[in-house]
Amino acid sequence: MRSMASNTDLPASQPKPDFAELSIAIIGGLALALIGIFLCVVPLTGKMASGRDFVVYWATGQQLTHHANPYDANAMMRIERSAGLPAQYGALYMRNPPPYLPLAYLLGFIGLRAGALIWSLILAGCLAISVRMLWVLHGRQKNRLHWLGYSFAPAMICLFAGQTSLFALLGLVLFLRLHATRPFAAGLSLWLCALKPHLFLPFGIALLAWIVVTRSYKMVAGVFVALATSCGIVYLVDPAAWTEYLAMIRTSGVIQEYIPCFSVALRVWIWPHATWIAYIPSALGCAWALGYFVKRRQGWDWMRDGSLLMLVSILVAPYCWMFDQALAVPALLQAAYVTRSRVLLAAVALTSVLLDAELVGGIKMASIFFLWTAPAWLLIYLLANAISKESTISST
Repeated sequence: MRSMASNTDLPASQPKPDFAELSIAIIGGLALALIGIFLCVVPLTGKMASGRDFVVYWATGQQLTHHANPYDANAMMRIERSAGLPAQYGALYMRNPPPYLPLAYLLGFIGLRAGALIWSLILAGCLAISVRMLWVLHGRQKNRLHWLGYSFAPAMICLFAGQTSLFALLGLVLFLRLHATRPFAAGLSLWLCALKPHLFLPFGIALLAWIVVTRSYKMVAGVFVALATSCGIVYLVDPAAWTEYLAMIRTSGVIQEYIPCFSVALRVWIWPHATWIAYIPSALGCAWALGYFVKRRQGWDWMRDGSLLMLVSILVAPYCWMFDQALAVPALLQAAYVTRSRVLLAAVALTSVLLDAELVGGIKMASIFFLWTAPAWLLIYLLANAISKESTISST
């Protein structure tokens, strides 16, 4: 008599994707398609290259290769106008500290369109590598949650604008990957984070405290070597870079510029010309970060505890553009992997669509309509973790 097949002989049924994963898959797929189209179009049209922030880095490279002042208003304006940047923007400068001028230096040897393509490919690579590493750090889970990183609106806007926040994102993820096993290499990666130092203030305070407590001085050595090397290169290219940079900060009026973030909105509301007001949230955030670390230092986990630190750092930064919020990718993926709320996951994906729709609809990057974004990422993270704790308690 033929025996009945056991359950183990039957093919395992594949779980059907729910609404959240379907939303993430669709939006992530569209995002990857847009990135692919963008990379194909960039070398074909000069307007696509010159109408982005990339042209500022390219113009900086042109000045550096001729050993000229990269903060010279007249020279920068002439180069940017000849590249096609609209006159309404005035003279634009690379605002990153002088040790990061080498990032733009090689662009001085490349034409505008070729440079725009290479720059865009590098930024896309930073995003892809960062999301891939985060997926590996979270155990290579067999779902599409990591696609949230590829489709995250601030990261995509950063890529399309040609901004450098994706370099800082790569530095942050490399730190998360290497801090426990290769502290010197992790220190080297922090050089990329310092590209945007104002976005890492509370995070940096907790990091300094952690280094002292754990005696991770190899990491300090890595930071020192990276900064010393870049400063040496800058000195060879432009010995007066620091003097020129400080003069630009004092005279260009960039510190009075309106940026849609909490700290600048606070300054504008209380006393528009008092720039120090914008640093009050950062000071409070640093004090909180130190207390947060001291309370949790025995079981400190940079993947978990660093996520909240990074979101708070973004929220209280003295200034933060929406594309700078690409640094929230590790925290949001951390939240996505711990929560069981499918509604929350779908909300994250749809929020990215809403941001893209606002920009496509003609809302300018400096609009007050983008004030909600940084608080939204923090709220989503806190809700995800709260739901996760409730699920854990109820299951026990």
